[in-house]
Amino acid sequence: MTEQIRSRVKYVIGPDGSPLTIADLPPTSTKRWVIRRKAEVVAAVRGGLLSLEEACQRYTLTVEEFLSWQSSIEKHGLAGLRATRIQQYRG
Repeated sequence: MTEQIRSRVKYVIGPDGSPLTIADLPPTSTKRWVIRRKAEVVAAVRGGLLSLEEACQRYTLTVEEFLSWQSSIEKHGLAGLRATRIQQYRG
């Protein structure tokens, strides 16, 4: 059986402007999702470091949860990822 090998980028630019590699991503055991960690995962998927499926599997996320993070960043910037502010942005 031949497995197709995808070309993968080695790093992407993270939310703080610095290079972000697979090794820099949050641990797979992450339970507390602070703004920075969410933004790093979104940046990794957007930049091609991880696929959406890989990110969801790696972090036990639903596609809807990931897409809500991505949408919050697009609409409100990093502040949109604050759990305490989510009610203000959903309106």
